[in-house]
Amino acid sequence: MFHPVSSLDSLALAVPPGKRLYCISDVHLGYGNREVDRDRENLLVDFLRKASADAAAIAIVGDLFDLWFDYRHAIPRQHVRTLACLADLVRQGVTVIYLMGNHDFGHFTYFHEELGIHVYKGDVDLQLPSRRMYLAHGDGKAHHDSGYLVLRAILRNRWAQTAYRMLHPNWGIALASRTSHGSRDYTGQKDYGPADGLRDFAHQRIDEGYDLVIMGHRHTVMTEAYGSGLYVNLGHWLDLQPPFACWDPSDSRMRVGLVRTWLQTDDIRLVQ
Repeated sequence: MFHPVSSLDSLALAVPPGKRLYCISDVHLGYGNREVDRDRENLLVDFLRKASADAAAIAIVGDLFDLWFDYRHAIPRQHVRTLACLADLVRQGVTVIYLMGNHDFGHFTYFHEELGIHVYKGDVDLQLPSRRMYLAHGDGKAHHDSGYLVLRAILRNRWAQTAYRMLHPNWGIALASRTSHGSRDYTGQKDYGPADGLRDFAHQRIDEGYDLVIMGHRHTVMTEAYGSGLYVNLGHWLDLQPPFACWDPSDSRMRVGLVRTWLQTDDIRLVQ
């Protein structure tokens, strides 16, 4: 079955010896009660700070926030520690690659103008020193997901978002937050059927010549060798043991580990 590719940007990334590329997805900051969400953010900040020691780049493969919608003069009030940490990474020379997900698509100008981070609206063709990596959040790539693709086109339409920003931020952010929470519950419980469209999409990209395909959205960690490539789904951060992936140019291998274990022991399980 054919799986359409959304808009595709190309990016060449130098990863010098001793440096790494880290990948995370589906952190969903803002989901759940504030105490649980604050603990999740503390864990994320600890992860980003430790990764900054040897990171050439950190790829956020969608849904960093359970809801993000910035106005010309206002942004969501929570998670300022994450925003400050991302700004610090940029100042330290770490490249932050941020893909929109199906929850944090309401970006306007804040990340670019205030943090120096370009937010990619679609997929990214990432050229590494010895590998070619395809990054995609994964929304819209499940089989029989045409209804969502229509909805996504409407929600991300420039004029629709301009009209929405005419609402007062207190109303606009609150309304978007309720909608986002319902959507996340739906995604988490969705039956993807016997055929995994995201995996099939990854296989197609590997058949086209990509060595690594990294995705999220599915909320299930997956590592699968296919042909001469590797597909990794990054899972999510809503459990006590959130995952992450790390690519090291010293051996050109992708490793997937658990954040809490890595913070305590430096251990990253070898995948490929």
